[in-house]
Amino acid sequence: MLRRPFALSLALVLAACASAPRPAATSVAKAPAAVPGVKIGKPYAVFGKTYHPSDDRRYDEKGIASWYGPTFHAKPTANGEIYNQDDLTAAHKTLPMPSWVEVTNLDNGRKLTVRINDRGPFVDGRIIDLSRRSAQLLGVDRPGLAKVRVQRVFPEGDWARAAPASQVAVAVAPPPPQQPPAPRDFAPVAPPLPQPAAGSSYIQVAALSDEGRARALASVLGDYGPAVATPAANGLWRVRIGPLEAARADTILWDVRAAGYPDARLMPGLMP
Repeated sequence: MLRRPFALSLALVLAACASAPRPAATSVAKAPAAVPGVKIGKPYAVFGKTYHPSDDRRYDEKGIASWYGPTFHAKPTANGEIYNQDDLTAAHKTLPMPSWVEVTNLDNGRKLTVRINDRGPFVDGRIIDLSRRSAQLLGVDRPGLAKVRVQRVFPEGDWARAAPASQVAVAVAPPPPQQPPAPRDFAPVAPPLPQPAAGSSYIQVAALSDEGRARALASVLGDYGPAVATPAANGLWRVRIGPLEAARADTILWDVRAAGYPDARLMPGLMP
């Protein structure tokens, strides 16, 4: 008879403990994770025109397609890959690398999905530069040019399907201040190159025959240090990062190679 009130009291105590509110777990807001391997790049200028790369997920444009092949085969693209003219790839001025677009040849109705891994073409009116194989499948290789529609698409496995645009990590520099146009009788003056300090080094990343692609590659490499594209005596455009302090050069060289530019090499001393 004495145990029942005690058992009832114990049950009430346990029920009170179970119903007591628990302290809320503290949550720490984390920054969005960067998408590995995605390059957008800073604004860059080619032939006097400034381009602003962006993750435009509604991209849908009509214009002229061209193609590029043997001259650039086995050479670095703007995102560090080695260009293979037989892959289904293309160059675009502003879309992320990589990203995918569906190209429709408006002259014959053919469609093809290609992967953007390079910058270009830097000709007014042209909106995409196809690899040789892509041009063949679309029927662009023989005429050389074609009217096309280019639409951003998101195939299975595309990083953009799972990552909102805000998660793409990219350092975007403000656009350069507008300068008054130079008189037509005079050529614009090129900006001065960075002045090297004693003991400085340079990292040569690539040597390209196309000025536009060399400048686009330099814009992508700007996150590692001052990157420039300069003409060489043999007609190529050398893409280099520097001048760099000797103590930092080896670390930056490692980072550049790890980012997809395995042929990058250190060049101590003054840049010829």
